[in-house]
Amino acid sequence: MRRARPADRGRVRPQEVVSVETRVVEDVELVNEVRLVGRVPVPADERVLPSGDVLCSFRVAVTRQPGAGGAGARRRQQVDSLECVTWNGRVRRSAVSWQVGDVVEVTGALRRRFFTTAGGTASRVEVEVSGARRLRRAPS
Repeated sequence: MRRARPADRGRVRPQEVVSVETRVVEDVELVNEVRLVGRVPVPADERVLPSGDVLCSFRVAVTRQPGAGGAGARRRQQVDSLECVTWNGRVRRSAVSWQVGDVVEVTGALRRRFFTTAGGTASRVEVEVSGARRLRRAPS
């Protein structure tokens, strides 16, 4: 390590910042867990991909908590409609049985999925669902 010149004293060099950040990250368990409880706004959609895999996609609409958006923020959007996907057969069967308005709970992880479209490569951030259940049926 080079000796600090007078102009360097009191400053943190970039490589030192990286090593400090790395130590902090190593002391913390990194977690990617998602749990959503919300309503089904539209029916689930199943499609067979060119690979032969079956992908089930659906959305879960979740009401934002009071105060979401920071102090002084005006509440324009009150609901988040979150894209969810699953490759799991059991979860797919559950999701396609849900009706609009059902209250459901899903668990999984955030994923960024890349795919090819006519316009080129695209990506999307989704909740990859590993577990799901209906908590309450929609009112008839």
